[in-house]
Formats: sequence, structure tokens, C-alpha cells
Amino acid sequence: MNKSQKLGIQGRPDVPPRLFDLVPRYIEKYGYKDCLFAGKVDRKWIKYNGEKFYEKTNLISYGLLKIGVKRGDRIALIASNCPEWNMIDFAIQQVGAICIPIYPTISHADYEHIFKHSEASIVFISNKHLYNKVSDIITATPTIKETYLIKASEDLKSLQELIDLGKENKDTETLDARKAEVKNEDVATILYTSGTMGTPKGVMLTHRNILSIVEYLCPLYPIDETHDALSYLPLSHIYERAVQYCHIYLGCTTYYVDNIGAIIETMAEVKPQHFTSVPRLIEKVYHTIVRKGQKLSGFKKTIFFWALRLAERYDETKRHNGWFYRQKLKIADKLVYKEWRKVFGGNLKLIISGGAAIQPRLVKIFTAIGIQLSEGYGLTETSPVIASNSLTLGKLKAGTVGVVMDNQDVVIAENGEILVKGPNVMLGYYKDEEKTKEVIDENGYFHTGDKGCFDEDGLLKITGRIKEIFKTSMGKYVSPVLIENKIKESPFIGEMLVIGEGQKFAAALIYPNFEHLRSWCNIKKIPYTTDEEMIKSKDVIMRFRKEIDKYNNTLGDYEQVKKFELIADEWTIESGMMTASLKPRRSKIMQSYADLVNKIYEE
Repeated sequence: MNKSQKLGIQGRPDVPPRLFDLVPRYIEKYGYKDCLFAGKVDRKWIKYNGEKFYEKTNLISYGLLKIGVKRGDRIALIASNCPEWNMIDFAIQQVGAICIPIYPTISHADYEHIFKHSEASIVFISNKHLYNKVSDIITATPTIKETYLIKASEDLKSLQELIDLGKENKDTETLDARKAEVKNEDVATILYTSGTMGTPKGVMLTHRNILSIVEYLCPLYPIDETHDALSYLPLSHIYERAVQYCHIYLGCTTYYVDNIGAIIETMAEVKPQHFTSVPRLIEKVYHTIVRKGQKLSGFKKTIFFWALRLAERYDETKRHNGWFYRQKLKIADKLVYKEWRKVFGGNLKLIISGGAAIQPRLVKIFTAIGIQLSEGYGLTETSPVIASNSLTLGKLKAGTVGVVMDNQDVVIAENGEILVKGPNVMLGYYKDEEKTKEVIDENGYFHTGDKGCFDEDGLLKITGRIKEIFKTSMGKYVSPVLIENKIKESPFIGEMLVIGEGQKFAAALIYPNFEHLRSWCNIKKIPYTTDEEMIKSKDVIMRFRKEIDKYNNTLGDYEQVKKFELIADEWTIESGMMTASLKPRRSKIMQSYADLVNKIYEE
């Protein structure tokens, strides 16, 4: 077995024992700042400083006490990102109850399972529209006693009513007593995994679990109270939620994007220093920049793509960027890169990527243009971070997920699986001791299901997924995720699924990047009326064949995608084809496109 190296990183000694203690600590240390969280209401920024935020949080806690919330009660929170999300989260924690965050976009069946399995007693929900989506399930769940809308509606109770109730019943003594009862090892939240297959499982995370991440993740990044951060990933996911706790600890201001389609516009407005993301968005932004370059002509176009090729050669470890290369980089920066940075508001220094593998090529390009693109790795069950590339340590390397945090032990099992033990590992799955024992062994190691290795620099590298690696009929093992990540470098490809279990060769189902494909078709004067008609064009199919072959040349023969089928229907969370963290649900996609799969492997 290979074991992670200890780097001697000291955790932050002043991290408090419970999550809700972060807010009074913020007020004490950063109380001079005028904004902790900001969200838009009717296109106007509503800002909360530490004291205002804490005041409303306490009022919600008083309201919860008044309606009879008990220690250990489960309370569901279904909402898009906004300051109120955090207020409700902390208010629930303060009375000793357990927050159950739920993605607004999950399926009806998943809602039903989570409500009933968690035995939620109260539901907080964004608005009337979302309430209508789940009202029948709420009505049919006997444990749910109250529902509150964050955005008020005349015929339903609102968050403001609960706040008003709290104003009338400020029972400070009882609230202080409830807070005192909450221990570091108590469950703070139960998060239901989206999973690529099967019924969602409730992951129990304690205050200690999540704060162990805050303690050891914060020293890895040069982030402080001068930073403004943008947040668009759902707070229902532990990745973004843990980052928010880090922001409070570090004194950052967080601006919430209320519409994912307005991210670029909001960046121009807020001018953030950093944000967290998933590869899918980074890829989309990159392809948008490239398409703008393709529309140029003459000298400007030549310079644009010269600068792009230069960035692709960047060594993010800084070991092989010679003097002459650095001089060319300075020229490219003046002519091209500074314009690219304007897309992100002009102040962006750091993007932290997680949730799925990022293309190494993008790490090189973004780092070359002056925006550090740092990849991390973890799971909901590990609160979530296991490893991360670190800017403060100078440990940034494309194709790796960085250094293992010093408060964790990571070993690589004989079969290549990544095992982790530490204070970040979950308490277990809610009401499911059997499944808990399946993933946490007798020595306390959590089995991630991911394959990996340590490189020559001691950095962790993900090489595949145990359950997703398949064996062809020729006896060769194929890691589809690695192939997908490589081929998705193509601007023509939006999403893809590599298949081939028990077959003679690997193949793929591909959802094109239709924005790029439409542009290409228009340039080539290829007629079409619908996306379905477009992907049936012989010219389009030949173009995709050319793209696939280009990347096949970088793969082993048994890994090469021999055949493919193009798909016009987008894979979304709503359709059940993608998880809430934007990973393809392989079993669902295979089932939905069984006819196409059969067509591929017909003799």
C-alpha cells in the first residue's frame, strides 16, 4: 500500500468547536466590514454585515423554539443560494436540530424518499413555485408539521412570519441553553447523496467533520478578508457549503448568483477575487472565449491563437518556463490575456474546481493567463475535501488533485482504491448501519470507490472509478472517466458517456456542444432546421469522427472510441440523466438509450 505524506501543515488553532460559532467569531474579528453575505432581490443587492446577519439568525432560532422544535429534529431546507439559506442553516444548528439541505432540482421520487426517510418535521422552501412542485409530497408526509416560504406568498406561512414570531418571543435563556447542549461531535447536517445509481443515502456529518476541513483547508489558499467571492454552486452540496464556512472564518464577502445564466454579468459587476466551480462551467466559459477568437480575422485572429497555443504549453509547476517563454508570455498578456481576464471582472486570481476531473489543459491555460485554476478532491462522506492543489505551498500540478490534508491518512489499497481515515469521515449513513459498514472498514478507513495513485511529487492522482471501470470482451480494463475527460477537450463535445462493458471495443454516446456546432455548421453552410436534423448530417458525423480520431491517437488501442452516436436531448438534472453535482447517471443514460447502444454493437 502507498500512503500519503505528511507535509507538516499546521491547522488553524482558533477554529471554533461548532459551526454556528463561526458567526460570532466573524463579528469579533471582522465586525468592521459592511458585508458578510449579499444576494439580489428584484435586481438590487441586499447586503448583510455580521451583526445584521447574526441578529436575523437568532430571531429564526427564537421562532423555532416557540413552535416547539426539539433537539435532534430534522428540518428540510430547499432553496437556491441566498443569505437566508445560511441564516436558516445556523438557526437550525443553534437549537440543536439537524439541517437537511435538498437540491431544488431533484426528481419527485427523490423528494418523496428524503422527506419520508429523514422524517422531516419542518420544511423551508424558496418560493411558491417550488412549493407547488412538492406540495403533494409535503401533504402526504405525516411528520411535516410546518412549511415556510423564504419569499412570501399570501396563502402560505413565510420566513418573515417566523422571524416576527421570534421578535415577540426572545427567549435568550433557552436559546443559550440549547447552544450549550450542542457538542463538537453532534450531527450538524444530513446530506442525501445524489449518486450515479441507486436510492439517495443520508450522510451524517458532525460539526467536527466539517470544521476539520475549515481548519486544514484554509491554510492551503491565499484567501483573506480583502477577498470578494462569487457563489453559484448549490449550498445543498457540502462542497460549496464547506467553502462558505471557510469564507466566514477567513472574513471574505460572498455574493450569491441568483441566476446561473447571469454569472458572467455578475462577475463584471462584483469583480470577485475567487470563486468555486465545477469543470462544466469552466469548460463553457473557455469555449465562449475561443469562439470569440474564431470570429476575429487577420492579424488579431493570428495573435489570439498564438497566445492560446502559448498558454497550452505553460508549466504550472514553474519548473520549465524558461526566460524566453516568460518574455513571450508577457507580450501575450498585454495583447490578449488581459482581455480574457475582463470576462471574469478583471480581479479574478483563483478558481477552485471540484466535483469532477478538470482537463489538465485548462489548468495550464488559466494559470498561464494569471488565474490560478486549482483542483481538489473529495466526497460528501468526507465533508468533503480529501486533497487539494495548494497555492501557498506551491503544490499546483495539472492532472492531480494535489496534497492530502495533514489531518487525514490516505492509503492506496492493493486494487488501487483510495482509502481515507480522519476527523472528516462521516459518522455514517442515516438509518443504514449495513451500508455504513460496507464503506467504513474495521480500521476506520472510508472506501471512496475511486482509484488513484501518488505521483513522484507525492500528489494524489485519480485514475478511475472502481464501479465504473469496465472490462471488454477482449479482457482489457477501461476507465471511461479518463477517456471522457480527454475527449471533452474538444469544443464540439458537451457531454459524453464511454461504454463497452463486455463488448469488443469502447464506444460513446455524445451530446454535442450545440452552440459551437451551430456556429461551425453556419460557417460550412450546412443546412439544418433542428438539432435532431443537424446531428444526422453526414458532414457533421464526419467532423465528429475526425475529432474522436484526433484524441484516439493519444489513447491505447483498447481505450479508443471505435463507434459513437450523437444525441440531441440534453442530459439534465431534471431529466434524471445528471446528478445534482452534474455527473452523468450512467445506469439511467444506458437504460434510456438502450436502442442506440444496441445499434452501436450490432454486427
